[in-house]
Amino acid sequence: MKMKRMMCAAMAAAMTVSLAACGGSNSTAETTAAAGGAAADSAEDSGAASSDAVFVIGGSGPLTGGSALYGTAVQNGGQVAVDEINANGGINGYQVKWLFEDDEADGEKAINAYNTLKDGGMQMFVGTTTSGACMSVIAETENDNMFQITPSGTTADITKPANVYRMCFSDPAQGTKSAQYIAENGVAQKVGVIYDNSDTYSSGIYENFVKEAQNQGLEVVGAESFNSESKTDFKTQLQKLKDAGAELVFLPFYYTEASLVLKQADEMGWAPKFFGCDGMDGILDLPDFDTSLAEGLMLLTPFSADAEDELTQNFVAAYEEAYGETPIQFAADAYDCLYVIKAAAEAADITPDMEISDMCEAMKTAMTEVTLDGLTGQGISFDENGEPNKAPKAVVIENGAYKSLE
Repeated sequence: MKMKRMMCAAMAAAMTVSLAACGGSNSTAETTAAAGGAAADSAEDSGAASSDAVFVIGGSGPLTGGSALYGTAVQNGGQVAVDEINANGGINGYQVKWLFEDDEADGEKAINAYNTLKDGGMQMFVGTTTSGACMSVIAETENDNMFQITPSGTTADITKPANVYRMCFSDPAQGTKSAQYIAENGVAQKVGVIYDNSDTYSSGIYENFVKEAQNQGLEVVGAESFNSESKTDFKTQLQKLKDAGAELVFLPFYYTEASLVLKQADEMGWAPKFFGCDGMDGILDLPDFDTSLAEGLMLLTPFSADAEDELTQNFVAAYEEAYGETPIQFAADAYDCLYVIKAAAEAADITPDMEISDMCEAMKTAMTEVTLDGLTGQGISFDENGEPNKAPKAVVIENGAYKSLE
């Protein structure tokens, strides 16, 4: 792959137009009239491109189960982008068909979902949504030489294959950047950590957070863990961190467990500052959760729905009209994935009749040559290792809504 050469693609004008409202479903989703009614024929094998004059882009994530908020957001955010792209002429003049499959955040089911998408004629893959499922699929996409970009898979090894990119920060980057943000903004000096030692996402962030916290002069007064068998009662961990004098508790795990931590800390009468990562996004939409418990919660995220730029405002308005809720970071990540695919495909002059492997090779070169002014960052670029370059942002929850900490 060529080393990164910056070349600004003409994206801003295309991305700041008003977004068209769109619909979705809980299984395979695809664009409707925007794709001109054309449906791609099933591919004969992994190397066969669709015979119709339409790009077929697939995605997968959990639409059912405990992580369904994430997959649904990716499905819907991708749909908003595809509808807008199609309304504005498509990619290189060709319309785009968006397919999405439920993988339940499970490795084996993620492979099944990927194969189903291939049977539907998929030529490029936006997925998967969760790290574990993504790690199961990357060997399949590498073998097929299928272009892949995950909106939200954070495990470091995901981008080892040359065909795989990511839009989000990796686990190491999230841990490092969280510690830097806390130190540089004087959020706290004495920090405690609770992490899931059975989850690579949580453990990876934790390890890099502690390492960088020491570099930043923060005092880590305690680190308490739990695992998949003990993720409902956090009173012991909280009490130990309280006794150690923690001013802030870093929570590098998902919103379901985080909601229990916040509830149990409140029951104890302890109110330290809490700081999370992208897995925390979605906590305000958790059913039966008292959102007042999240008041003051901070999290590192590249997207804030209250941002005042025109692109964000248009996206939020279209998403809320279509789905009746405010988009979270995962929706924004998926939106930007579709737009960087458009930028790279146009830079490489890709057409739908190309072989999947040839398409992927062209995308590999183009991805290091384009930049994107997107929802999750300005001037987003990608290095030769598939990692994004963009500035981190943080938000705080105030009055039941996210507010930028800028």
